Amino acid sequence: MAMSLKSPFVVSIDINLHLVALTILGLVSRLWRLSYPQAVVFDEVYYGQFISLYMKRIFFLDDSGPPLGHMLLALGGYLADFDGNFMWNRIGAEYSSNVPVWSLRLLPALSGALCVPLAYQIVVELGFSASAGLAAGFLLLFENALITQSRLMLLESVLIFFILLAFLSYLKFHWCQQSSPFSGSWWFWLLLTGISCTFAIGVKYMGLFSYVLLLGVAAVHYWQLIGDQTLSNVCLLFHVLARGIALLVMPALLYVGIFYLHLSILTRSGPHDHIMSSAFQASLEGGLSRITQGQPLEVVYGSQITLRNTLGKPVPCWLHSHKHMYPVRYEGGRGSSHQQQVTCYPYKDVNNWWIVKDPARQEMVVDSPPRPIRHGDIVQLLHGMTARFLNTHDVAAPFSPYSQEVSCYIDYNISMPAQSLWKLEIVNRESDVDTWKTIVSEVKLIHVNTSAALKLSGTALPDWGFRQLEVVGEKASKNYHQSLVWNVEEHRYGRSREQAEREQELHTSPHIDVGRNLSFMARFWELQWKMLTMRTESTEHKYSSYPQDWITMDTSIAYWLHPKSTAQIQLLGNPVIWYSANLGALIYSALLIFYLLRQRRRIYDIPQGSWEALLLTGVLFLGGWAVNYLPFILMEKTLFLYHYLPALTCQILLLPPLLEHLHQHLLRSEALQNTLSALLFVWGCSVYLTYRKICPLTYGDPPLSPAELRSLRWKDNWDILIRKQ
Repeated sequence: MAMSLKSPFVVSIDINLHLVALTILGLVSRLWRLSYPQAVVFDEVYYGQFISLYMKRIFFLDDSGPPLGHMLLALGGYLADFDGNFMWNRIGAEYSSNVPVWSLRLLPALSGALCVPLAYQIVVELGFSASAGLAAGFLLLFENALITQSRLMLLESVLIFFILLAFLSYLKFHWCQQSSPFSGSWWFWLLLTGISCTFAIGVKYMGLFSYVLLLGVAAVHYWQLIGDQTLSNVCLLFHVLARGIALLVMPALLYVGIFYLHLSILTRSGPHDHIMSSAFQASLEGGLSRITQGQPLEVVYGSQITLRNTLGKPVPCWLHSHKHMYPVRYEGGRGSSHQQQVTCYPYKDVNNWWIVKDPARQEMVVDSPPRPIRHGDIVQLLHGMTARFLNTHDVAAPFSPYSQEVSCYIDYNISMPAQSLWKLEIVNRESDVDTWKTIVSEVKLIHVNTSAALKLSGTALPDWGFRQLEVVGEKASKNYHQSLVWNVEEHRYGRSREQAEREQELHTSPHIDVGRNLSFMARFWELQWKMLTMRTESTEHKYSSYPQDWITMDTSIAYWLHPKSTAQIQLLGNPVIWYSANLGALIYSALLIFYLLRQRRRIYDIPQGSWEALLLTGVLFLGGWAVNYLPFILMEKTLFLYHYLPALTCQILLLPPLLEHLHQHLLRSEALQNTLSALLFVWGCSVYLTYRKICPLTYGDPPLSPAELRSLRWKDNWDILIRKQ
């Protein structure tokens, strides 16, 4: 025992002080006075609403991207016991005492802070020196736009964090591949790459482009692996299976899991329900599920129904009629049938109710036992409030002259007989004997006489049609389109024989919970489709900009203005960093072309290891800039400067490796190297001094005088200087 005590128990810990220092500085720069200002700042008015809906478990739909980012923001509110009670109705509104501002802004701030040490790690993993890594961290640390964006309830810093984490994880995996394939660390970094890519996509769809970039890099590296003669075919198969599982299968499962969690939280009916299908609405607590609770499942002869068009564009609407006729002549002089109008109405109304009638019988009540309607049956639809049949004929529709007018028939004794027979086609049937079901069945109504299908054209009628949406008979109706498809939303069994009684009738049948028939995967795919196809109208915003404005920072955004002083927050980048990054990208591109031309002539100026590091750096950073910037040029949506920040981050990280490469491989003399070092020192000081000058607009404090604000408009001053020359 005495002998064993002579051998001390020693624990050795390696601490990278560079990483520690960068992490601390990143946290200080992002967390300092995080709860200031105590007011809604720019898009916090947008994301804050979603946080409140999460707190209240109310369903919502956001077409800007998947819900992971929203859930992460809401996690801060959940941990701080936020009850969701705040009206996010305007920018600048003062937060009430129950809003945990610091907690809600914490996650974006932490993400932005951790991007600083991540930048260091990525540059070092690419094979460059710790000095280059420190320079990368230094640039992200003092980039004002990145600081501003990460100190608010916004998602760009979270997106950038996951993109950088994916880059670092893949580089770690790549080096493990060379030393210890299939080891624990090899699997860890490979799986973390897939997880990070999935989370980047889960925050914003733009993360998909960085994911595709990494997939391309992984494919090239695997292609190189195939050329290794020491590896057997079985080993190569295991390699491709491992990559497929970690980079394809697992991300797909994780992505679905994000939506499973999202839909598990948001179980209550809310303001966005009407965008979804009737079946989706019925799966939520309250709302339509409350209205439809207890209604019959099978539609039968004598049923009273409302028919909702499944397209939901331009707005969700229901088949509707009212006691107003089409005008005798339209504005262009073309005549109409002057029959009763049939439209699609975007609100619930008593005039949305129709009675399903058997054409062979006069009765309009449900038999005992009820006679269900099946695929292929012929029906008539009687408008409940006016007792007129749904009709179409070879008369041109008001605003769709190549389609037929749809009306409710009035007998004017002018040799225009009723054509009110409709054939039911169940689109999502499992067999040809399927019955017509409430909410579940998607149906087409085909006119027997003309073979035209009942269709929502989506055109808004003028004042004579009360701005309701046009419904037509579409002759070319064989192809599937959601505008041709309808589903029963509300349903009652009709029992009254008299018209006056029918108008007051409300029948309650044994409870059948139709909402339970909609599986998670059905809700998942519907939500995906709505998010990808639903587009809000593109509106002009005074701070919107074009992608070509971002590169030279010809735009900025006023995020917040103090109501009583000149204190304000502006999304304004550090111009020294932006223009240096642009210049670095140009120099790198020229250098790459130069090396490629030289290598074509069998002239190799740098060692193979340095060439591979430089090439991989360009693929990740210049490629990362391209995939996060160029797609915006093709997008038809309102864009803002903050959309450029992920691309800017990649472009900034290209600069330190490039400068080190120039210093080590192109400047051969000591005098040139010393000159470059001196210039870099001056450049670094200018980066910091510019950061300090813009800080009042980055943090919103202290207030600046009008003269000081004018001095920060460096772009205008530069233009004036040029004119003086």
